[in-house]
This record gives sequence, C-alpha cells and structure tokens, in this order.
Amino acid sequence: MAVAALLRRGALSSSSRHDVYIRCLLSYSDLHPLVNSANLRFWRGNHSSGKFDFTDMTHPHLWYPNAREKKRNVFLHVGPTNSGKTHNALKRLEASSSGVYCGPLRLLAREVAERLNKASVPCNLTTGQEREEIEGAKHSSVTVEMADVTTEYQCAVIDEIQMVGCRTRGCSFTRALLGICSDELHVCGDPAVVPIIQRLLEATDDVVTIQYYERLSPLVPLKSTLGPFSNIKAGDCIVTFSRREIYKLKKKIEMAGKHLCSVVYGSLPPETRTKQATMFNDEASDLNVLVASDAIGMGLNLNISRIIFSTLKKFDGISTRELTVPEIKQIAGRAGRYGSKFPVGEVTCLDAEDLPLLHSSLKSPSPIIERAGLFPTFDLLSVYSRLNGTDFLHPILERFLDKAKLSPDYFIADCEDMLKVAAIVDELPLALHDKYVFCQSPVDVRDDISTQGLTQFAENYAKKGTVRLKEIFTPGTLRVPTTHNQLQELESVHKVLELYVWLSYRFDDSFPDRELAASQKSICSMLIEEYLERSGWQQQGQRRFLHTPRKLRQEYDASQLRGYFREIDARSK
Repeated sequence: MAVAALLRRGALSSSSRHDVYIRCLLSYSDLHPLVNSANLRFWRGNHSSGKFDFTDMTHPHLWYPNAREKKRNVFLHVGPTNSGKTHNALKRLEASSSGVYCGPLRLLAREVAERLNKASVPCNLTTGQEREEIEGAKHSSVTVEMADVTTEYQCAVIDEIQMVGCRTRGCSFTRALLGICSDELHVCGDPAVVPIIQRLLEATDDVVTIQYYERLSPLVPLKSTLGPFSNIKAGDCIVTFSRREIYKLKKKIEMAGKHLCSVVYGSLPPETRTKQATMFNDEASDLNVLVASDAIGMGLNLNISRIIFSTLKKFDGISTRELTVPEIKQIAGRAGRYGSKFPVGEVTCLDAEDLPLLHSSLKSPSPIIERAGLFPTFDLLSVYSRLNGTDFLHPILERFLDKAKLSPDYFIADCEDMLKVAAIVDELPLALHDKYVFCQSPVDVRDDISTQGLTQFAENYAKKGTVRLKEIFTPGTLRVPTTHNQLQELESVHKVLELYVWLSYRFDDSFPDRELAASQKSICSMLIEEYLERSGWQQQGQRRFLHTPRKLRQEYDASQLRGYFREIDARSK
C-alpha cells in the first residue's frame, strides 16, 4: 500500500513509477484476470527490454483466462438470410443443461428468451435496459454487449457474427467470440466471416467445425421495376433510408386509398417496431404494406412478399454512399420468409437505374471480412491512466489508441462518440470508472435532447450522488404528437428515458427512479403508436383511434423539456 501512496503523490520518476507499479500489480494479481501474474509475465517475456507495454493488444485471447482453460467445440453455422442456421443453433441451446444466447438487438434477445420459456426451458433476459429473471433459469438471452465471460455454460450461441467487422460494435462480438466460457459455442452468420473466425480461433486451440446452409425458400430478383404506385400490393415492403422519406412514401401509398402502412425504422422505440411488425404480419389487420428502413435487416420476423428498394443509396453518418453487397442481400433476403404465406420472395426497385446493382449484388458473394473489431477493456485503460498519472479519460483514450499495437487480424473500433462523451464527463469530478460507464451508455450524440439528458444526468450524479428523474423531466407533459417534428422530439424523449433506465442498472441506488422512467418510456411508445395509427386513418378520411387511457393524452411540449434542460444548466453554472 506504501507503493500505491507513492504513485498517487507522484513521488517517483516515470521509469520508477512504471517498474514499481508493475511489481505492485504482480503483488495484487488476484484483482483481475488482466493483471494476473501469467499475463504480465507473458507481456514482459515478449519485450526484450523487460518493460511491460499495456498498449500491446496483439494477444486479446489472453484477456479471457476462463475461456482459455477450456478446449471449446466451436460450430460455425453460415449461410444467407432465411436459411435456418440460427434455428439449428437454438435447437442445440434449447437441449443444453445451461447456456446463453448473444444477439445484436434487444428484439432478438427477447424473442429467444420467449421461445425458450415457451419450450419449458427457463431463460433470463438481460439487455442494457432490461432484466427479467426467471426462477430456476440456467439459460440467459442477452444482447452481445451484456455477454458474461466469467460464467461457465454447456452451450452458447452468438448470432450475426459477421458483425465482428462492424466499425463501432465489432469489438463486442470479438469479446464474446474469444471470451465466452462454454463447452459448445455455436456461431451464426454470413459465410464471409469464416476466414477471420478461423484465424482468430487458431490462437485459442478450440476445435472448429463449419456447417454451410442454403436458403430455404426462393428469392427472385425481378427484371422490371415496381412501376406506378398502383402496383403496390398486400405484403409489399418499400425500403428507404430516411425517416422523412418513410413518411412521405407512407402518405403517398395511403392517399391512393387501397392500403394502409406500418412503418419500421431505427429511431422508433423497440416496442413500437415490434407492434408495427405484428400489425403488418396480422392477416386480419388493415395495415398490409410496410414502409421501412434497413432496420428490418435483422431482429424482426416479417411476412414480406416483395422487397422494393426506393433507392440503393444511404447516408451512413459520414457521407451518402451506395449500399454494400452484404447490406443489399441482408435486406432483400427478408422477402419470402420460410413457412410464411409468401413461400417465394421477390425483390425489385423503384428506379430502373438501380436494377443492375441489385441483380449483381444478389449474385455476388459478400466480400471476405478481413479483420475483427477490438477495444481496450476498462482494466487496461485504468492501468494506463495510473502509469500516466491522470484520470482524464479523453486524453487517456486518445493516447492509448494512438500507441495501441494490434495484430493484422484486428482493428480498433471507432470510438468517436465515446470521445465526445469523454470530453463532457472530463469536466466533472468523477472517478475514472464512472466516466467510462457514461461513455459506454447508449446516448445518441447526434440528438440534442439525448445529449442534454446525458449531460444533466452526469452533472447531477457528480454533484449529489443521486439523480432523480423529476429533476430534468416532468411526468405528465406527454401527449400524442400532431406533427413530424413533435414525433421526432417524442422519440428523443424516449431515448432520454431509456438512458436513465440503462444508467440505473450500472449505478444501483444512484438512479432510483427506474420504474418511473420505464413507465414514462412505455407511455412514449404508446403515444407514438397512436400517432402512426391516426395519421394512416385520417389520410383515408376515417377516424379509428387507439383507445388509450386519458392520462396518455396530456399535453406534450418538447420545447418545454428543452427549456427545462436549459434552466437546470443555467443554475449549475
């Protein structure tokens, strides 16, 4: 402990700090697997100078000693959308004595939990914003970021493993792949991921078996475009890539008087997306056409007859670009779901100029995924911050990532959003771990209301240690939106409420209003659903509204919420 005191006071030179701190870590190697003696000696043994380099990330499989104690049997289930690969993996999970499913979306995690519980296999649900524990459960269904790499399982499933190549979330899939401690690991995804998975698992000494799948139902690319919108028919899904274009197409289809549309896009609350998908799938529903973004690419079971691309270009947050081959195949593959009333899927475009790219993409294999995402754990960043004598997260992140050493099979995940949040929380008197948690939160930094919500939560937590929801949000101010701008603002409010729930699971008693936030979040979803139903029926000259409780129809004014944020912000300065 005397060593730690010297380090805190800065009484040692930088070289002495480095060597003494390493000896301190070796003395307390039971604190965490990353700082155990074996790993530290490995790092020291790989540097001729005898110095440790905590920016050396060339052997990330060593971060997970529990998994390395097993010789795992890894089964790669690879094939196109609608090929049964995940279904077969889940059958094995269902038959196991204990297990975990790791999916890319909350919707998928919930769907699997419900499937297992319905099959009399008790299964917990764990996502960033949800915890549902079932008595006696030895199975869990989780979003991939929530994967537990310390628990032992008989069977584990990682879905959509091609997302190891995702520039923002790939690191979470890599962590699950390398770190899950299970006798059997079933990994499902696109065949393009096979070479990188094989290379990554060479270092783990796991036994790898590959099973290839073919699509279960035909997918037919049409030679002609949709033509006039009068050719829209029940079961069609028009795909576009902006919320304004989604509502423009919805209005155009509904004004013709033949169809009503469900809508699905990323910023809709997950509950609303599920409700919209359910109504579209229901044969008794009048909502028989879907207008959607690429959010339909995974996570929702949809009975789609024909996918119609309104465009093959999208804005990806940086620039407007053509869709990639995997994106086109993932979306198009949603047509003709096996076992649905549409056994043959069709796909076409609105614009004839897009047909050549559509046809060539569907014939082409997805480009091979060359590298997997990686990101330093908090433990590495914590050690590095102590060696550098600072608890400011933004410069530590920048410095670490600038010096990080990786093998050719990995890339550092994009952390632009994390750095933006780090710049905010570095202004506050918070511990490094607390800052890291806020940086990991699901805040949308491109949304002003969401960012302001995070800032107020962090400031109140730093000042008081307890964050009450009513300090920045007034329950009883929500009503059904009447314009697209109000709808967008209500979606932003939903994000703030989700953020509070997420933080409440990380900071325990410091965010005590989880139930209130969850109830207000549900109200947001219901109001958005009512807006969607009202807009459709009003365009048909009819009035058929959801029968929601009176309390849901109270006044909603997002400008009031913004003003409340500003008022609190002004008082804090």
